[in-house]
Amino acid sequence: MQNKEHISKQFDASLEEVRTRVLQMGGFVEEQIECAIEALITGNEDLINQVITRDHRVNAMEVSIDEICNQIIARRQPTASDLRLIMMVIKTITDLERIGDEAAKIARMAKLIYASDRMHIPRFNEIKHVASIAMEMLHKALDSFARLDLNAAAQIVRQDEFVDEEFRSILRQLITFMMEDPRKISTCLEILFIAKAIERIGDHAKNMSEYVVYMVKGKDVRHVTADQIEQEIKE
Repeated sequence: MQNKEHISKQFDASLEEVRTRVLQMGGFVEEQIECAIEALITGNEDLINQVITRDHRVNAMEVSIDEICNQIIARRQPTASDLRLIMMVIKTITDLERIGDEAAKIARMAKLIYASDRMHIPRFNEIKHVASIAMEMLHKALDSFARLDLNAAAQIVRQDEFVDEEFRSILRQLITFMMEDPRKISTCLEILFIAKAIERIGDHAKNMSEYVVYMVKGKDVRHVTADQIEQEIKE
């Protein structure tokens, strides 16, 4: 009996370690995005290079957490909610790693914008605005992960729709700028890549929120509408 209790405590400790590591990875990825956007706005070359060079740490975190999850599955053979937790973690760290990639992409585009000798450095008001929403979504997604908060998960899905609309608005503006002045095409394309990276960050945050619903409800809510997700949460 004592041996079973000891094994159970070890299992709980392993699960808690995984949860903690995911949140640590999430915090680091949040910092990467914040630095990438600040570097874009300010043109700080040191900050740009920092974001790019630190991307490997995000990758290493994903590999490390994934290995722990594989060990838990092999040794503990989790079932029911414990298995759903492990599955949620594996999917979440994949999205976090991809968000890290998008942060590095923003930094690389910023480097191109400021490295070239251009007379006009664009304003980034719209980019800064939509980035703040995407970062809020990521923060909520991590908080939802930590607390298994379904209401926060539903809010993120709604916010993703707004981020998508903001991206389309930025795209329309950039097309207009390029048509009016072909000399701005290179810069506009780089800004477009940045806007798309932010839109993808929102998508990944939305994915993470859907995994929380799966964890709590045992229901896969990918590829369904926000209304359907909200209805699932109420049931």
